[in-house]
Amino acid sequence: MIVLALAFVFGAFCLQQMPVLPSLYWALALIPLLLIQIKLVNVNQHFLAYLKRPLLILLSFLFGFFWATTLAAIRISDELPATWENKPIEIVGVVASVSELTERGERFRFDVEKVLTKAAVTPRHISLSYYSPEAWGEPRMLNTARLAQFKAGERWQFTVRLKRPHGTQNPYGFDFEAWALAENIRATGSIKAKADNKKLQDFVWSPAYIVEHVREIIQQRISLVLAGKPYSGVIQALVMGDDSQITVNDWQLFLRTGTTHLMSISGLHITMLSGLVFALAGFLWRHTPALVTRLPARKAAALAGMLAAVIYALIAGFAVPTQRTLYMLMVFALALWTGRQLVIFQVLALALFVVVLFDPWAVISAGFWLSFGAVAMLSFAFGARVGHAHWFKASLQTQWAVTIGMVPLLLIMFNQVSIVSPFANAIAIPLISFIVTPLALLGSFLSLDFVLKLAYHALDTCMMLLNWFNQLPDIVWQQHAAPLWTLLPATVGVLWLLLPRGVPMRWLGYLGFLPMLLITPQRPHTGDMKVTVLDVGQGLSVAVETAEHTLLYDAGGKYSEQSDAGARIVLPFLRGEGVSRLNGFIVSHNDTEHSGGMRTVLAQMPVSWLLSSLPQPTKHNDNVKHVKCFSGQRWIWDGVDFQMIYPRPSSYNDAALTDNNRSCVLKITSASGSFLLTGDIERPVEMELIEQQQNNQAPISLESDVMIAPHHGSKTSSSVEFINEIQPGLTIFTAGYLNRFRHPRVEIVNRYESRQSKILRSDYHGAITLNFVASNSKGAFNATSWRKQNRRYWHDVY
Repeated sequence: MIVLALAFVFGAFCLQQMPVLPSLYWALALIPLLLIQIKLVNVNQHFLAYLKRPLLILLSFLFGFFWATTLAAIRISDELPATWENKPIEIVGVVASVSELTERGERFRFDVEKVLTKAAVTPRHISLSYYSPEAWGEPRMLNTARLAQFKAGERWQFTVRLKRPHGTQNPYGFDFEAWALAENIRATGSIKAKADNKKLQDFVWSPAYIVEHVREIIQQRISLVLAGKPYSGVIQALVMGDDSQITVNDWQLFLRTGTTHLMSISGLHITMLSGLVFALAGFLWRHTPALVTRLPARKAAALAGMLAAVIYALIAGFAVPTQRTLYMLMVFALALWTGRQLVIFQVLALALFVVVLFDPWAVISAGFWLSFGAVAMLSFAFGARVGHAHWFKASLQTQWAVTIGMVPLLLIMFNQVSIVSPFANAIAIPLISFIVTPLALLGSFLSLDFVLKLAYHALDTCMMLLNWFNQLPDIVWQQHAAPLWTLLPATVGVLWLLLPRGVPMRWLGYLGFLPMLLITPQRPHTGDMKVTVLDVGQGLSVAVETAEHTLLYDAGGKYSEQSDAGARIVLPFLRGEGVSRLNGFIVSHNDTEHSGGMRTVLAQMPVSWLLSSLPQPTKHNDNVKHVKCFSGQRWIWDGVDFQMIYPRPSSYNDAALTDNNRSCVLKITSASGSFLLTGDIERPVEMELIEQQQNNQAPISLESDVMIAPHHGSKTSSSVEFINEIQPGLTIFTAGYLNRFRHPRVEIVNRYESRQSKILRSDYHGAITLNFVASNSKGAFNATSWRKQNRRYWHDVY
């Protein structure tokens, strides 16, 4: 059973790696295999009998593969036609989730019932954002007492503008499009605030909407009782699984201390609640003779505990860890009712099968692997052991097993692991699971304000202790992204370390980690360079790597008060590449699309020096030397020449110049090609640079093999004269998908193409990697698109 469940899950996993969804006609291959298997059932002595088990495993694998294919084909077919993107569409439907409050409005899921706009087509399940007109002043902070304008279960008529699911695509980055498919969000969009939007019905009666309505009542209660409390978002996450109100700083704290798993509905919380209800129901049932004669107390208690787990899972939003625990408890309860004995690995395999059966996209979720992996490691470490250890020793052994067992997965998925995790969890697990969560649930469900506040005070104590751990030096091991194959020897090493005492040479298990730790990403050779133009949406960030140095040019935009490209894209990329220090950091100019992630990068990554055209020397990091950029600055790293060609030193005294026209313009020259970074300069600066070239006043030729189009392809830049002067073989536009500025402008793209320049766009191609290798001829470089290289069947092709 265990092998068959794993084969089914592996089949679903293989489907999620496919660049194109395979045809379901291939599923017909299952029929002859199934017939062969049936024929072999009664074969006992012939050599063909040995084929029964391998064929059964193959059938299970193919069943998982084509089951996932079928569900994917159904879900993919419910899509927004590209011709209706960004166009006003009038729809009628129901608010299908609790509204997530944002700084400038709210966001919620919406089930479309009817499309009123003639000829328009929309998916049934979409995500809508509403931007409150009064919120465009100072953005509102999280954890404030605000009530959502749109309530779960209400039927509304909206005028909306929709987009197909589209996210940034970068190495080591988050795949929003995969997440949207798994969550069955088939389009995203916004509500036109000035349109004739109207509520048609106060509540639509449906089981799903009733659950969301209850969740909304709980959310509003927590928000009002704990208004203004900095950790109220954590209480909300523990009670109902909504972590949208947890601040970025708190997430960083949990990540650095290895306690992230506790700040959402985890299996431990559900097991704890189910166990409490089981014990209470069993006690009451045993002391009621009339009930005991009708049904044994253990069966009644199991039923009550199971019911409590189901209710809590529904209130929690039914995430993967929640599902895994719920299905495991169901299997245990069923075994108790039927009197059957099941080993833990059988229970785990059944839960694994059921999760993937209902949600084949769970296999691409980090939570799926971490939650099942943790239980599997504990089962291996403590299953079939002789005797019982003292509770204190057992708790230490549990911490050790989970900590060492999760290291390979954490390093593969996040390139980091908390060193203080065992100690932080030893304090946080009892506090969160046995004090904070029960009190928060009791205070939320029974409307007991003082109990909810008591839960918050206990949480405040836990956060104080975690902050103390966070102040310790070097509490996080961070490293490069290891090749996926290194997970196998590391896992074997972990299993060897977790063998029982008495097994000789268990220390050899540590050797399994060596490939994961020692095999690093290959750096360019001397004279070569690797340039990665990151996909940061509407903005710019470029990483330049030479043999022993790394330069970052711009750090992308600021998405909200809680999020920026530095944290979400730039730093994960740098760490995945094995960069532990930036030798140089250039911020082209004072525009949030370019400097929005600067503070995060400076705060979390050592930087040798900072060049920028920012108005004043900043105090972002006292250890970083900050200098204004100006033409004439030059340095050579590992045989690669870096030269600043603009702005003039006098530009900083010219009040008429805009920030765009003070952008740091940098040319990088290697043995096999050159690269020009132009920031957001506009036509006047372009003309000035051309004039310098013609008067022999320029420090270096403008002609370049590759360039970043100035100002994202704005019509105020990329003059004909400038393009003719540079003669780029490749031009890269960095812009957000369907951005409100309509960058890059069609006429600008045509202008480059008419001069035989190849075009790549970050919104269409994702991150773009350029390898300038000395063995290539001059101007011969390799350009690869991450969206093409890492294509999956749910990605759009441009």
